Amino acid sequence: MHKLLKLSSALILAIATATPVMAASETYIVDGTHSFPNFSYSHFGYSIQMSRFNKTSGKIVFDKEAKTGSVDIVIDTTSVDTGSTVFNQHIQGEDFFDTAKFPTATFKSTKVVFAGDKPATIEGNLTIKGVTKTVTLVVSSFQAAMHPMLRKDVLGATATANIKRSNFDAGKYAPYVSDDVKIDIAVEAIKE
Repeated sequence: MHKLLKLSSALILAIATATPVMAASETYIVDGTHSFPNFSYSHFGYSIQMSRFNKTSGKIVFDKEAKTGSVDIVIDTTSVDTGSTVFNQHIQGEDFFDTAKFPTATFKSTKVVFAGDKPATIEGNLTIKGVTKTVTLVVSSFQAAMHPMLRKDVLGATATANIKRSNFDAGKYAPYVSDDVKIDIAVEAIKE
């Protein structure tokens, strides 16, 4: 019996040390000082207007080895910055973001598609004004590395998507003010 117990223990130890260590998913917290969703649209055909949101939070889960990940972003729509205080208030009204009722917009991923060891597209649900639509973000740049100043693992990405604002109950003045809106998201996140 003693020999059987010793043999069993030796076998368990051998299997445990022979099993490769699996990489685990890592969680990163969005750095609000370096993460800004921008949006742009045609203004009566005269110019492309560009605005951004100044307050963004959330988390990103990334597993390089398994080629999986998830993104959960919250945008404070009251932080919209058009470059004009008057227009900031106008765009927060009922016809557009209606921030009194809907002070946040969210993006929650449903699928991350990798090209090699980097995310190429992120499919998910974008919710604006309580309306949720499927959106695909196309990732144009991605980096996961040790930050030289913070001495922590950081990942960053830039991604774009195109939406129609009328799909989110914000289509006033279309088509004069373009219904098509381009979203550009620059995000950095610090490992927990």
